[in-house]
Amino acid sequence: MDRNFLGRTGLQVSELCLGTMTFGPGTDEPTAHRMLDAFVEAGGTFVDTADTYSGGRSEEIIGS
Repeated sequence: MDRNFLGRTGLQVSELCLGTMTFGPGTDEPTAHRMLDAFVEAGGTFVDTADTYSGGRSEEIIGS
């Protein structure tokens, strides 16, 4: 997977980003883990999450 620089930070992230807004109520934890595993296996390093997604459940799932 191609990578791009993240602004002027010097960090490189994958060109594609995995959005996790539905992790929790729309996507159960086992399915979310399979999705994250597949994304990382494909070279993904850029994950979009926020404490407001599913009332923080999205970040809990990513953290677990």
